[in-house]
Amino acid sequence: MFSGFRGFRGLAAATIITLAGVTGAEAQQTGGLPVASAPIVAGGEARAPYAWVDFCKRSPSECAVDTREAEQIELTAKTWKLIVAANVKANREIEAVTDQDHWGVVDRWDIPTDGKGDCEDYVLLKRQRLAEAGLPRRAMRVTVVIDEENAGHAVLMIRTDRGDFILDNKRNAILPWSQTGYTYVKRESQARTGWASLGGLSTSTVASLR
Repeated sequence: MFSGFRGFRGLAAATIITLAGVTGAEAQQTGGLPVASAPIVAGGEARAPYAWVDFCKRSPSECAVDTREAEQIELTAKTWKLIVAANVKANREIEAVTDQDHWGVVDRWDIPTDGKGDCEDYVLLKRQRLAEAGLPRRAMRVTVVIDEENAGHAVLMIRTDRGDFILDNKRNAILPWSQTGYTYVKRESQARTGWASLGGLSTSTVASLR
């Protein structure tokens, strides 16, 4: 998955986000809702992953952008609980396998109807379920990052009125984007069917959440 992004961290002109004074508990929630934080700022257009393009040809409705939908989700305790549950459920249900082992190819994106998949497949399933539950698809963007092993990784970015939060198959905790320790490469655009650059912005990880 995204092997071509290895080494990006060393090449990107990255800004490190510091998170002094924030504990793991504070990062997660206050009064049933996550603490508000600043959203990430997207830049210009970015090249779409080739496997995403292939997926969109097979499942165009999963990639379409409806600009009539809200760009952000107005978080309530009920909605936050729904998002957390969807993340945990998919992480528990899906068996992690590489695309090479699963399909015999380097990279293929699919909704994991057979119960197997890698990072982007978890993302697609979580978004599908949350959209079916009534959340705006436009506010839930597939996002490409560089992970702690300097490898390409896909996560689901949920854009809300309290900031942008990351659903990740590597953890059940849902963190603000700025507390994941990832370098942010690009995400699906909210304005059109395509991708937007995130500029290689790097983040640090809250020590108590490592």
